[in-house]
Amino acid sequence: MARKATMSHHRVTTSPKKVIVIGAGMAGLGCAARLAKRGHDVTIFEATGFAGGKCRTEWIDGYAFDTGPSLLTLPAVYRDLFLKTGKRLEHLLELQPVDPSFSYIFHDGKRVTFPNLSHNATVTAISSAFGDSAGREWHELLLRAEAMWESSRESFIEGELKSPLQLLKRRSFMRDLRTIAPWKSLSSLTDSYTDNPYLKKIISRYATYTGSDPRQVPAVLLTIAFVEEAFGAWHVKGGLGSLASTLESRVRDLGVDIQFNAPVQSIDLENGIAQGITLKSGERIQSDVVVANADASIIYNSLLPPIRKTRGPRAALRKSTPSLSGFSLLLGLRGTSSLGHHTVYFPENYDDEFDAIFKRKEPVPDPAIYICNPQDKTMKKNADSESWFVLINAPRHEPNAGCDWNEPGLKERYASHIIDLMETKGLEIRSRLEVMEIRTPADLEVRTNAPGGSIYGTSSNGARSAFLRAKNRSPIKNLYCVGGSAHPGGGLPLVGISAEIVAEAVEETSEQ
Repeated sequence: MARKATMSHHRVTTSPKKVIVIGAGMAGLGCAARLAKRGHDVTIFEATGFAGGKCRTEWIDGYAFDTGPSLLTLPAVYRDLFLKTGKRLEHLLELQPVDPSFSYIFHDGKRVTFPNLSHNATVTAISSAFGDSAGREWHELLLRAEAMWESSRESFIEGELKSPLQLLKRRSFMRDLRTIAPWKSLSSLTDSYTDNPYLKKIISRYATYTGSDPRQVPAVLLTIAFVEEAFGAWHVKGGLGSLASTLESRVRDLGVDIQFNAPVQSIDLENGIAQGITLKSGERIQSDVVVANADASIIYNSLLPPIRKTRGPRAALRKSTPSLSGFSLLLGLRGTSSLGHHTVYFPENYDDEFDAIFKRKEPVPDPAIYICNPQDKTMKKNADSESWFVLINAPRHEPNAGCDWNEPGLKERYASHIIDLMETKGLEIRSRLEVMEIRTPADLEVRTNAPGGSIYGTSSNGARSAFLRAKNRSPIKNLYCVGGSAHPGGGLPLVGISAEIVAEAVEETSEQ
């Protein structure tokens, strides 16, 4: 199985630029590190008081919680980033394989546990749980997922996606087209391989990795199943936030200036070219290049004036569906349980979850419940305790057009409802509870400046969704878009690749 996951070779720029990066999320930090290593003068302006964006490990009364990403896939993306900017990742952090990687538990009590980094063992586990035919069907699905990965990796993921026309030039275009099947949704592709309801739910969940509906998302998201299986699920000792803090240190060591609590008011243009920024304090800072690690809707609808050049991106944002958000519980519990690192409880009617989020725009009555219970003693209050991060897919915060998560009493009622559901599944919570914090999509909006609390910017709903994402090179000269709402998408691996694509694009411009 192919395992290439990075692109470029390091070289020092011949024409140093003054670069402003808006936002110290993982993509902003990664891009800043690569550009600084190449000799550019880089300053990051971050609206909040911390780096890493959604990638955080938070401590509450002795309990630690990964409140953003809770596992790392494609670690090669970050190994490459650290190696190309000065030091091996393994010398700075301890990556630990999560084995088993996931336990899936269904409404009727059936369950299956996936081992890490073993296709054959996963097939065996599925066959034992659901029968030999289910194991064979998973094997066929993963063969298709691998073929999709090979067909899409270079153009759709690791490369700069400029227009659909560039795909037509590939010699393998027709073969790739049949493999990727852009006319099919993830659900319809899965239906063509299996009618097993348990496998269908597991595959459908991969759509939520991009904040999307499996009935609408392109079939190519099946590649997530291959990526998890082939490259593994990894934990960072001390929490995933350690990756963010270590990257922040790397950026500072490279001479990057990070200005916290410095929200940006506007991107300044002169003759239609990006020339710098104005902070909300009124201070203006000039630069040769602006890299925006902000949500695309903020970039094009707030930071830039509504000029003709940005008409295309603004139209694309109107056509796209914002990604779903998340409702989470941070639970510090006395005692221990049999739960592994990652557990998912599926409801009987999984389709209703997506109807509630995208159609009815209401809290899901009977949602899938994801529990992250790190098997990491450094994240626990003591040996006889557990830190659970419970995540429920939820509609965005839209007070005037959907769900108002600030409605008095809503978050408390919903939290109690979720705990009731968990206890009916045999999980002891209230009798063990020491710490509980509730986080809603409204909280996420405030904490991360993500409109509505959308975790991944725009969703991948619809066959054209990849082309509706913000392009890495904006229509404004010297302005680049990086991060989860830009190409190639959200999640730790993709924003890391986004950082590399943008650094390459800035470098290419510098050499012209």
